Amino acid sequence: MSDPTNPFAAMMKIGQDWARAMNPALESFTPKDFEKFIPTMPKDVMEMFMGKTVNPGGLDARTRLLVTLAGLTIQGAQAEPQIRLTVRHAREAGASKQEIAETIAVAGLFGGVPAMTKAMELAIEAMKEDTP
Repeated sequence: MSDPTNPFAAMMKIGQDWARAMNPALESFTPKDFEKFIPTMPKDVMEMFMGKTVNPGGLDARTRLLVTLAGLTIQGAQAEPQIRLTVRHAREAGASKQEIAETIAVAGLFGGVPAMTKAMELAIEAMKEDTP
């Protein structure tokens, strides 16, 4: 990444140097670490912002999160943190493990088997500490 003729490599080096100068700990930062800072919202909060509170005739938070999970699954492995976060929120909003698995499986028809497999792995990872 230090090729001076490659503008992308030069841009990345400038960004890395800047991050190192601002906070040396950022040098080893990974996006997965960032997920630890995003708590799972309580079901009532999700329902208030994403559910029927604002739009009484619309989708509830659980359904919106399952739809979001389907879209993220179709995108493939580029949305790993978002998939884990959405799975955690969907569980909190009342989605069962089976509903999450079925959502991912149906989305796999559109996104392909590799996208479905990766999303299923991420969902299982996100639900490891989940007991219900």
